[in-house]
Amino acid sequence: HHLERSYEFPDFAEALAFVNAIGEIAEEQGHHPDIHLSWGRVGVEIWTHKIDGLTESDFVLAAKFDRAYDR
Repeated sequence: HHLERSYEFPDFAEALAFVNAIGEIAEEQGHHPDIHLSWGRVGVEIWTHKIDGLTESDFVLAAKFDRAYDR
């Protein structure tokens, strides 16, 4: 009942830039995922906390993150 994805990057700086980019998207949407940052990798876990499950807005947010990654 969660969406999870790991995004790969060549270094820490690019991973951090992605975290900042998706953080802005999350703020705009008013929907906040769990974000895990490590060297060259960003893990994202999305779900609607209120129902402890998935809603359409979770899939919309995930698609926006994917578009931000596919630059």
